[in-house]
Amino acid sequence: MFAKWLRENNVAAGILTVIRVWLGYNWMTGGWGKLTGEGFDASGFLKGAVANPVKGPDGHMVYGWYVNFLESFAIPNVDLFNFIVPLGEFLIGLGLILGALTTAAMFFGLVMNFSFFLAGTVSHNPTDIFFGFIILFAGFNAGKYGLDRYVVPFIRKVVLKRGEETARNVA
Repeated sequence: MFAKWLRENNVAAGILTVIRVWLGYNWMTGGWGKLTGEGFDASGFLKGAVANPVKGPDGHMVYGWYVNFLESFAIPNVDLFNFIVPLGEFLIGLGLILGALTTAAMFFGLVMNFSFFLAGTVSHNPTDIFFGFIILFAGFNAGKYGLDRYVVPFIRKVVLKRGEETARNVA
């Protein structure tokens, strides 16, 4: 019952819009600050996450696979992360504020939130994850009062048309 209300109700769409814009503003300003500041460098954060991994009550590393990912991929490619983190934060925020590709923006926002969480940073991530899952679960209704009202039907039309063309070419 709640799921149907969240996914289809106009009042829910209005509430989701407020949450979406608030999250989007936080993401966009975080990314913008990194893009326009004195230069963003993730190397200190990444090295700190490796040096001080999340540990369980027994003192053993909890996310060894993530620390291995940071050591073997993220740190050697820190320039890539220095580019995609600020740009990703900004674009996630822009997508959420405009309500354009809302579920995709929120999915990537959750990926980033969980990445920060796995690295041991709590900050505002639990709140962002909680509201992010609500936005993601609501699907189209979260972007109903935004550009998704126009973008999603257009994408569906294009995908359907290409699917029909592919089916004709295969037959």
